[in-house]
Amino acid sequence: MQQTLQCIQQRLQGLYPASEIKSFAYLILEFVCKKDKQVLLRDKDNQLSPNELIRIQEIVEELKKFRPVQYILGETEFYGLKFKVNEHVLIPRPETEELVDWIISSASKLSPQERRILDIGTGSGCIAVALAKHIPDASVYALDISEKALEVALQNTQINGVTVSFFQRDIFENNPLAGLRSPFSIIVSNPPYIVPSEKQQMSPNVLNYEPHQALFVPENQPLLFYEQIADLGLEHLEKNGSLFFETGSLFGKTVAEMMRKKGYKPVKLLKDISGKDRMVKGQLGENKNYVYTAG
Repeated sequence: MQQTLQCIQQRLQGLYPASEIKSFAYLILEFVCKKDKQVLLRDKDNQLSPNELIRIQEIVEELKKFRPVQYILGETEFYGLKFKVNEHVLIPRPETEELVDWIISSASKLSPQERRILDIGTGSGCIAVALAKHIPDASVYALDISEKALEVALQNTQINGVTVSFFQRDIFENNPLAGLRSPFSIIVSNPPYIVPSEKQQMSPNVLNYEPHQALFVPENQPLLFYEQIADLGLEHLEKNGSLFFETGSLFGKTVAEMMRKKGYKPVKLLKDISGKDRMVKGQLGENKNYVYTAG
């Protein structure tokens, strides 16, 4: 076991940071040997079977091509839950766990009848499933334009034993929330926000493997999805309902200001654990007849 750990680290040396390689090594062994890290550390002198060694070699070869380890293994962890992932969905990020924390805290102040939540652009379903798991009396709805993504999200509800109502919708079509039981007390979205000029700064494991439809927006319309979802919120949030966004660190203040102009009040901007502007919450007041004036 110890020799295999060293071999994995040596073969990936120079391709990834040393700390990440060490994490990969244990993650691979946990997955292949079906044992947690503590058991592996205790049994580090155990010999692996030929089939296990072959599978480890296959995984390492995929990592050398910069394919995300989550896609190689077909699973990842988010908010303490296991999620199936593949190239049809984005890999859940730790920063999004902070957004889920914020929503759960806000939902705790609502009565069970008011806990009606909509996740727009659900992808793997990580936000919707985590909310359904930790707010068990909530009615959770989620939509995505991708049929393949929704297939993954549905599997994740089954894995985690929760119920989420899924819909395949394009939010830019007329009346995209038709058939959903609005108004909602909470709408949440982590929409696409990366502009093409940022590609040169992106790592190959993201750029070459994760779905571009879920990542990129036109260069001249970085707030394209935020604007549309904020407008949907004006129509489909109940009085005093809240709209939550995850944003790129470049656009947090811009998204917050856009929401203020549309009539959300108050609007709060939170930093993530790395100190980057990452999460925005806007509340809809008693008067829902807002008129948005550009500028």
